Amino acid sequence: MKKTNFNVKKKSNFIVQGSILAIAGIVSRIIGIARRFPMEHIIGDKGNGFYSAAYEVYAMMLIISCYSLPLAVSKVVSSKLNKRQYKSAERAFQCALIFALVTGGITFLACELFGDFLAADVMLEPMSALALKILGPALLLVSVMGVFRGYFQGLGTMTPTAISQILEQVFVLIGSIAGAYFMFRHGEKVGALLHNEDYAPSYGAAGASIGPVVGAVAGLAFLLFIFSVYKVRLKRQTKRERGNRADSYGQIFRLILLTIFPVLLSTTVYNLSNVIDIRIYNDVMIQKGMESVKAYNWGVYSGKYRVLVNVPIALANAMCSSIVPVLTGLMVREDYAQARAKISQAMRFTMLVAIPSAAGLTVLARPIITMLFRGEIDMAVELLHIGSISVVFYTISTLTNGVLQGINRMQIPVRNAAIALVIHIAFLYGTLELGLGINAVVYANILFALIVCVLNALAIRKYLRYKQEYVRTFVIPLIASVIMSVAVGLFSMFLSKAIGNVLTVILGIALGAVIYFVVLLLFKGVTEYELVRMPYGRVIVSIAKKLRLM
Repeated sequence: MKKTNFNVKKKSNFIVQGSILAIAGIVSRIIGIARRFPMEHIIGDKGNGFYSAAYEVYAMMLIISCYSLPLAVSKVVSSKLNKRQYKSAERAFQCALIFALVTGGITFLACELFGDFLAADVMLEPMSALALKILGPALLLVSVMGVFRGYFQGLGTMTPTAISQILEQVFVLIGSIAGAYFMFRHGEKVGALLHNEDYAPSYGAAGASIGPVVGAVAGLAFLLFIFSVYKVRLKRQTKRERGNRADSYGQIFRLILLTIFPVLLSTTVYNLSNVIDIRIYNDVMIQKGMESVKAYNWGVYSGKYRVLVNVPIALANAMCSSIVPVLTGLMVREDYAQARAKISQAMRFTMLVAIPSAAGLTVLARPIITMLFRGEIDMAVELLHIGSISVVFYTISTLTNGVLQGINRMQIPVRNAAIALVIHIAFLYGTLELGLGINAVVYANILFALIVCVLNALAIRKYLRYKQEYVRTFVIPLIASVIMSVAVGLFSMFLSKAIGNVLTVILGIALGAVIYFVVLLLFKGVTEYELVRMPYGRVIVSIAKKLRLM
């Protein structure tokens, strides 16, 4: 590693760095599915509904306290390192850590002190209060963890973040299952005494909430260890810096805040729809006299449908984290042509995965859900059939948010998300009143993501003079996905009963991947140059040449 440039080689190949984080994100989501499977068996769909209500508030608090921190810290640190201002980069880390302790502490206390009010009066789900209070300590831990992740991303390496994510989710899995099991048992006893069967799933949801706290402790411990190893090298680098006066702590803190707040507003508005959705849904269901099934239906939606569609969206989150510091450095150097090239690469790479993922979830919806979950299957399958397309729209909207933040147009995602949110709310109310039930939430979220996609694309074209290539980015992957879907759909239709759901899913995914890859190459949807820049790309190219596909 050159001592004058922190891992520039890795930083320049942001596709590889993004892929590292994407793989970790997808593995983390898979572990999340593995957690939801036994959780659903233990606490049921109603328990998942209680857990989801608490988790939506927790997620909103997380956004307020720290969701923007990794992105903001990586952006500031990357900018300072590109100017070789190593002392200022170090001070940026310190100021962000103070910010995390303050905001994480405040949101932690808010959950503990106002948990009953937030659950009963805001979410209209009073039985989720205990779960929310147990989630509280994770807010402080994850806030601090976000600063360390952002710092390493600013240095140009995604590996510490990737490993910490997986480690965190492993412990979330262990803590959630163990907590749900023992607390559900206790809840059954309490419910028997109070003659209320809702206590068992409520206590089970609270037990499941132990997992995120345990996971945050494990992830933070790992990052602290890695930071202690890096610290000696970073101190040597800082001591060698000459000729540059470090920014004052006041200047750095002001820069951190100016970077955090636009990202914070954007992510808050962007993710506020989840909290609004459950509030509106519960409110309308109560008015319609369907209070007894609202938690159950929401448990199917959040515990089955959303868990599955969020897996491929992890790729966009990873690519967003990877591209922001890269674009920041390019904007500092005013290298706009290279910035446009990086955006094109990121969009093509994410679409190569997102489009077939959406198609695969659609055609394999029933065997996947039947394999993973019990309880209500038909509703979950219908939701997945309707909402799989949201994978593509949320992937594009998430990536374009990151692009706009990377080119210093951080107020634009806020405005676009706010416009989409207003339309989303009106549409959701209307479709719920028409009697579409939980399906209305899926339709409303598809519309929200689509609007953000369009508005963000227009903004990127305006401010960076970026012209999106459509044929190889969208059309060819779509054609390959349709052909793949037909083949996998026929395979599932005729053989699923004979070989079972597990083999149908495994063989269907394998068959689909091969068909998609072959069609993609035959239609020249990806070049040899692009492949070799991807993880294990040279191996893929070698196989393709042996099969005379290239």
